[in-house]
Amino acid sequence: MQIDKLRGKELDQLFKAVLSLKDLEECYRFFDDLCTVNEIQSLAQRLEVARMLQEGKTYHKIETETGASTATISRVKRCLNYGNDAYTMALDRIKEQEEV
Repeated sequence: MQIDKLRGKELDQLFKAVLSLKDLEECYRFFDDLCTVNEIQSLAQRLEVARMLQEGKTYHKIETETGASTATISRVKRCLNYGNDAYTMALDRIKEQEEV
């Protein structure tokens, strides 16, 4: 796990802060203060790329619809195939919440 190299008090604090957020509005407020617009958009783009890859979309379609580079698409695909299954876990949970 690459994140193991980063583990520590500051990262624990960040993750605890994220876990403490109660709703979508609090997330918007927190991330607006924490990140630049470009950083937030990059994170959102990666998640959308993961969703589209799971649906079997082509690199060309993903690139066209999201504006993501092929390098970003490849990195996300590598994480989907060989990572910690976190994209899949998060996307599955989002889908479950939307179905309720």
